Amino acid sequence: MNIEFKRLDHVMICIPEGAEQDARQFYGNVLGLEELTDLGYPIPNRAIWFQIGDIQLHIRAEGIQQLSQRHPAFEVTSLADAEYQLKSHGIAVKYLSKIPDRNRFSFRDPFGNRIELIEML
Repeated sequence: MNIEFKRLDHVMICIPEGAEQDARQFYGNVLGLEELTDLGYPIPNRAIWFQIGDIQLHIRAEGIQQLSQRHPAFEVTSLADAEYQLKSHGIAVKYLSKIPDRNRFSFRDPFGNRIELIEML
């Protein structure tokens, strides 16, 4: 069984703590991206979300830590199938904060990179 990937949903990058206004200036004003501020639910972890083409760019302040929260997020057809596939190979999954209309979890690849999988409801 393979995980059936549908599309790239978003990419999250990190900025230094306290640099949120600089990020808004660069991504909103310099690059001209639309900031998403009212999605009908709170944006998790004080992140800043922008629309970039048909995906989203998520930006979050992050202090120095061993494992970064930077990640791509891929939409899959079945989160349950993906979880089964990963766990059958000994890979732990971590369920994340709730976002309406989707279920999601993340896992780390063998090199420590975080990858998020999303199933739209």
